[in-house]
Amino acid sequence: MPKQKSHTGAAKRFSVKKSGKVKRAQMGKNHILNKKTTKRTRNLRGPAYVDKTQEKTMRRLLPY
Repeated sequence: MPKQKSHTGAAKRFSVKKSGKVKRAQMGKNHILNKKTTKRTRNLRGPAYVDKTQEKTMRRLLPY
């Protein structure tokens, strides 16, 4: 049986935590930041987690 491989695009963007939750980055923090308020960009720093409806898909992409 061939080796299972992680989806490299997903591996760069998501990580599975010990609790089983899938951690992701917040969107909207890359460019065009001058029109966004300081409070808004500051709140985008914190971690976010993938919704439970998408967790099964993410686990399939990240077997390890």
